Amino acid sequence: MNKPNEIIEANIINAERKVNLPIFRMMVLGMMAGAFIAIGAVASSTAAFSISNEGLARVVSGCIFPIGLILITFIGGELFTGNCLASMGAMNKKFGWKKMMRALCIVWISNFIGAVVICVLTYYSGNMDISDGALGAYVIKVALHKSTLSFAEGVTSGILCNVLVCTAILLAGASKDVVGKICGIFFPIATFVIGGFEHCVANMYYIPAGMMAAGNPEYAAKASELYGITADQLSNLNTMNMFSNLLPVTIGNVIGGVLFVGLPCYYVYRNNLRIVK
Repeated sequence: MNKPNEIIEANIINAERKVNLPIFRMMVLGMMAGAFIAIGAVASSTAAFSISNEGLARVVSGCIFPIGLILITFIGGELFTGNCLASMGAMNKKFGWKKMMRALCIVWISNFIGAVVICVLTYYSGNMDISDGALGAYVIKVALHKSTLSFAEGVTSGILCNVLVCTAILLAGASKDVVGKICGIFFPIATFVIGGFEHCVANMYYIPAGMMAAGNPEYAAKASELYGITADQLSNLNTMNMFSNLLPVTIGNVIGGVLFVGLPCYYVYRNNLRIVK
């Protein structure tokens, strides 16, 4: 395995490559990452929606959701949350903070596009028809919960989430083989899902999917039957509330990745790095 300072070195070198990607390539890779995360969200919801024990449902979701980051790691993709670790490259003065923020903004938008594409494909695929629309009702329930979080809940949950996502990326970087990288990704990502923490890119699927499902009378009726969700509550699934979730969660994800992981890791190992500032 790679030593901690070697992991940080590799991350800084990779960060320099990431922020200097041509815009079109960065956007394509961003859309791929958004799509992969959304696919993990689709599969985990499909597996867990009928489990009445919430703890067990989260464990099942946690075992499946990591496929998104695994696909990104081995196939390619630019993921907003993971790219917050590029902050170590800015700290090392390989590039400026302005350049890093520009890249993060492009990737965020691209992730959103990729996630929404999977959302639309999933809706029209009939996936939500499972169990007479019970999966569609579950998608509504999940989206409604996320859309009604307070600003503080979104920020703090976002911090916790990206601490785990970024450590998953660093753990994957510790391994030199495929199996080790998968294990390094799996456990932290499963932990954030089980903990119920907020990931802005995953929410780019969950909330639009819930908005689409809420517009389907069958799913809306099933949500009322199974979860007691009223028409007034369904009205909370709108574009404004979607961004009222994405904004604080994104802020929290940035804080978690930059201040809670990137800064301490760089500070601890900065004198042991072999790369030149």
